Amino acid sequence: MRLKSEIWVKAYLRRCTVNGASGVVVRHGDDDAGAIFIKIVRQDLMAAVYAPAPAGLDDADHDRRWVARFDPGFVPEAEAETLLKRETSFDSDLWIVEIEDREGRNFLGDELLP
Repeated sequence: MRLKSEIWVKAYLRRCTVNGASGVVVRHGDDDAGAIFIKIVRQDLMAAVYAPAPAGLDDADHDRRWVARFDPGFVPEAEAETLLKRETSFDSDLWIVEIEDREGRNFLGDELLP
């Protein structure tokens, strides 16, 4: 059984804070089942975006799993914003969580698929 989106986001933000990064909910989606997008911003203003893994990949149906949306990993922040704006035009229930970390750590651990 998957955690509600709101609970997962709160726990993720706490994980980031404990590790020295700052995070904020930029867009509040559906509390129960809204898709969550994570934007990581480094000190050099380059950004990475992590999106929910497609259903059927490595238990993504039951646990939250993530995939990077940009092949080189980090892109100019404006490019990441363009992607997120496009995603919100498709899904009004999605969450956007933005993390600022000097090193660009994502704090997703084993939840991130290669």
